[in-house]
Amino acid sequence: MAFANRAEAGRLLADRLAELAGRDAVVLGLPRGGVPVAEPVAARLGTPLDVIIVRKLGVPFQPELGMGAVGEEGVTIINDEVVRLAGVTEATLRGVADHERAELDARVRRWRGGRRPVPLRGRTAVIVDDGIATGSTARAAAAVARARGAVEVVLGVPVAPPDVASALAADFDEVVCVETPWSLGAVGQWYVDFSPITDDEVARILAGAA
Repeated sequence: MAFANRAEAGRLLADRLAELAGRDAVVLGLPRGGVPVAEPVAARLGTPLDVIIVRKLGVPFQPELGMGAVGEEGVTIINDEVVRLAGVTEATLRGVADHERAELDARVRRWRGGRRPVPLRGRTAVIVDDGIATGSTARAAAAVARARGAVEVVLGVPVAPPDVASALAADFDEVVCVETPWSLGAVGQWYVDFSPITDDEVARILAGAA
């Protein structure tokens, strides 16, 4: 099933996450594309909406291939197998990580507009993205949420391959997917409208939620 857009995907995902309503939870969108998916989820569950900011570490000659991710709280996740197969040196990996962490810090300032993150200590963190391919970014987000004191971390996505979803169960207390196709292709293939989300749109959604 192809989703009309991220808003529809979010509404369908919210149906799957409805049991979390009434729990002391925070819905956390992964920018940029996960934020408009997270917006209807937070509305349905009646929870605060925030972002959890991580940056994928792309292989230099194939940036779409993730070899890890960095996140807030100094979290770094490395996919050793991808690094080995791609022949990425330690120095190259460090350079990519330093660049992405600087970009992460800039986006924290841009998207939150000086607002503090919604507190996670003692709460359930519901991490939402528009789709999962390899899972590196989601793993980093889970580590960030736990570092900030979340007692339970749930992943909710409209689409992810079943093997990746199963593997992520080691990082999350629960993984909820609307669609789990064996042949994923690109995440954007599962949306009729997969238009890029701008920084201004992310900031607007978060300001409205605040």
